[in-house]
Amino acid sequence: MNTKPVLNITDIKKILNASEEYAIQKSLKVTIAIVDDGGHLLSLLRMDGAPPISAYIAPAKAKTSAIGKRESKIYEDIINSGFYAFLSAPFLEGMLAGGLPIIFEGQVIGAVGVSGAKSEEDVEVARSGILALI
Repeated sequence: MNTKPVLNITDIKKILNASEEYAIQKSLKVTIAIVDDGGHLLSLLRMDGAPPISAYIAPAKAKTSAIGKRESKIYEDIINSGFYAFLSAPFLEGMLAGGLPIIFEGQVIGAVGVSGAKSEEDVEVARSGILALI
């Protein structure tokens, strides 16, 4: 039987707090979503002033990153390069930059998705949360 690491509530709070703090420092109004390795929502924070649609997009970015085991931006790049058929790929609603996998001991154990700012800023908010685990 195999065992695998999983995110616990302490990990989730560290990620969420660090991501939120970074967003506040940069004056960003975003939604931050954290999912497990299956893309199931563990936590969601929609900051004051974040666009309502970001509460839908952030979890989608996180889910895409978790089940794809890579940054969600990769899918955006595939589509932007002209492979439009990829838009019909199942379970990949969040094919935009801003979803980053959480990798521990070489395994994807979840992901963070952020929406509401510029793509690069969403990525940095997500990254700051993940770095809090290290």
